[in-house]
Amino acid sequence: MDKGLHFTICVATALLLLRQSSQAGEEKDPEVLAAPKPDSRGAGEGLPTLTVTTILEDPYVMVRGAELEGYCMELLGALAGMLRFQYRVKVVGDGQYGAVTAGGNWTGMIGEILRREADIAVAPLTVTSAREEVVSFTTPFLQTGIGILLRKDTASQDLSFFHFLSPFSKETWTALLFAYLLTCFCLFLVARLSPCEWNEPKNEENHFTLLNSLWFGAGALALQGATPRPQALSVRVIAVVWWLFTLALLAAYIANFTALLSSGSEQLPIQTFEDLVKQRNLEFGTLEGSSTFYYFKNSKNPIHQMIYEYMEKRREHVLVKTYQEAVQRVMDSNYAFIGESISQDLAAARHCNLIRAPEVIGARGFGIATTQASPWTKPLSIAVLKLRESGDLDYLRNKWWESSCLRQSRDRWGPLEPPALGGLFLTLGIGLALGILAALAELSSSSRRAAAHAKKSCCSVFTEEICTRLRIKGAARQSQETSGKANA
Repeated sequence: MDKGLHFTICVATALLLLRQSSQAGEEKDPEVLAAPKPDSRGAGEGLPTLTVTTILEDPYVMVRGAELEGYCMELLGALAGMLRFQYRVKVVGDGQYGAVTAGGNWTGMIGEILRREADIAVAPLTVTSAREEVVSFTTPFLQTGIGILLRKDTASQDLSFFHFLSPFSKETWTALLFAYLLTCFCLFLVARLSPCEWNEPKNEENHFTLLNSLWFGAGALALQGATPRPQALSVRVIAVVWWLFTLALLAAYIANFTALLSSGSEQLPIQTFEDLVKQRNLEFGTLEGSSTFYYFKNSKNPIHQMIYEYMEKRREHVLVKTYQEAVQRVMDSNYAFIGESISQDLAAARHCNLIRAPEVIGARGFGIATTQASPWTKPLSIAVLKLRESGDLDYLRNKWWESSCLRQSRDRWGPLEPPALGGLFLTLGIGLALGILAALAELSSSSRRAAAHAKKSCCSVFTEEICTRLRIKGAARQSQETSGKANA
């Protein structure tokens, strides 16, 4: 009896110890991390459980405490809720996306799917023809391309001698010069026509000569007072409109010039992949075994072939293992990283000293990989399309790519074009027209009084006044000659 009781206690103790050691082993497994709990609609007994392989890359999948979070994890949770399945997430063992080895085997997430170690791969996995031959892909959930990630100070170049002209485009400067000359001419014309500015054109001297009008307009541009002072209402209307125009114009110039100096991205010498090949200051490379590397390897473009040959000859030095290593190397050395443009946009949003070159090539998409003939491929594709149509994918994109940098990149900043200042130029034009109309009204009123006093036609007096005021030098010369002959 005692022996039986003793045996039972020993067996129970052994089973308890084995259970505790098994739980401890699961907690210490580095490849299996806890994922966020699926949507409540996908939880329950009897639902299928999928093994999901992924890779750690910000912001797609990140470790936060004992759980995983990120764009792909939220996408996976939404798909589980729609298709009613449970899932178990594991990080890919070799840290690779998936490439063919010399022996014909696949590495990374693609290899795990082929070896049936995982049912699906939810990660920033690029859809390529080589991968499509061995696994199946769903409809892409993100669109991307191949870009160049640079550090601002390594990508900058010496400022040009006329760098101060950069805030405005050539067309804007031309429009500004035309507006200045037109305004000064209108000042000169209206000052001659207005009787309030010039009562006796035959005897008095008009202060608004053409040179004085040009000087008055230039003084307003420099926010400096300039003589002569306008007296007539029509001249003052034009002067006020020109002052307002110059204030708004100077404010736009100062703001744009300040953004130009602070952004450091307005004159990138490396705009394209051809520029990258021609320069000798920066090394460049990509992720080892990535789809980007094989894109350049298989491309028939001469520039792309030169990039591949450069990376192949220096692969031990320029190819990087992880995306985080690539970003860190760009920040710490003279290195340009060639990779997915959408990931580079994130790096530029998180690190304000980084910038992506404008050119993007090789449009491609990120898809969910499954085994061939998997029953989950089509339902997952339909679910991805529904998420896109409902705007959920756009919401996730904006949420995880939110920028922490208060800066203006090249796609947000550029020289101000005339359409951007169209309202300003239109206001100036209306002001000039009102000034001319006011001058004609003042001259018409004066002509009516003179016609009534001299008992002449108002139109004839108005015409004589205009001719006299616009040809004052010839009229003055004729009057001087007439008076000279009379004295003789």
